[in-house]
Amino acid sequence: MGLTAPGPPTVLAVDAGNSKTDVAVVTAAGEVLATARGGGFRPPAVGVAAALDALAEPVARAFADAGVTGVTHVSACLANADLPVEEQRLAAALHARAWGASVAVRNDTFAVLRAGVAEPRGVAVVCGAGINCVGMRPDGRTARFPAIGRISGDWGGGWGLAEEALWHAARAEDGRGGPTSLARTLPAHFGLPSMYALIEALHLEHVDHHRRHELTPVLFATAADGDPVARALVTRLAEEVTVLATVALTRLDLLEEQTPVLLGGSVLTAGHPQLDDTIRELLSARAPKADVRVVTAPPVLGAALLGLDRLGAGAGAWERARRHWEGGRS
Repeated sequence: MGLTAPGPPTVLAVDAGNSKTDVAVVTAAGEVLATARGGGFRPPAVGVAAALDALAEPVARAFADAGVTGVTHVSACLANADLPVEEQRLAAALHARAWGASVAVRNDTFAVLRAGVAEPRGVAVVCGAGINCVGMRPDGRTARFPAIGRISGDWGGGWGLAEEALWHAARAEDGRGGPTSLARTLPAHFGLPSMYALIEALHLEHVDHHRRHELTPVLFATAADGDPVARALVTRLAEEVTVLATVALTRLDLLEEQTPVLLGGSVLTAGHPQLDDTIRELLSARAPKADVRVVTAPPVLGAALLGLDRLGAGAGAWERARRHWEGGRS
């Protein structure tokens, strides 16, 4: 494949998450020529070369369906691109693949943000397996956090909530902590009679490590039933979301302006009433001009819009691309 494509300017939009990857070829007018889906993008687990080899398969299908051999610009929003140095390394590796004349790599949270706004302006907090927050202004200024776990000051995310729930439940059962229904609901989810049995099953891998994420919905269900410990964890997550958004707004000098604050990821889009209500209550007090919205549009739309921004496309192109995905097509 060459570095440029004949004909009008085009974008290769990539939204690559841990579990799946969506790609699309989009013209500068916002017309979606082709889309494709592939597996997860996990450079830390398999290495950058192998991760890009896996990405090459859906890209090749999208190029073939679009009738192109390359594009003007590659707009890639990638999981595990948590630090600017990682974005730079991944951009260099993508450029070497010669899929486009220019390449921009961003953390995948930027895709959620851009998918939820009419212009590149706002803040997004994403809570799925992990938690992250980014913000941007049309002049190119951004706000972001390392978001690589406890060493970067993070708390929350589906994995983190599951770990916290297990901690409280274990201590409730053996007497080191106060009572909580989590000591019953967590093991019951796996058909086990006690926290001791669940601890043993997890330690000996009779229950696969990756199934721990299933405990996050159990935590929310237990909170909805009124358990104080579970409710306190949900409130703490709402506090963390609020802190992230408020700090990002402050960094971008947007705290005193009407600004979209987008909520994305499986935890924040699940419609948990306590979580949703508490986030809105806290934000109304600390960032009263924040316009809180839940993003349901696919993140690949955000990657496409960021690419169109790079090409200098206007509102008409943005709306044409948005109609493609928000109209129910994939």
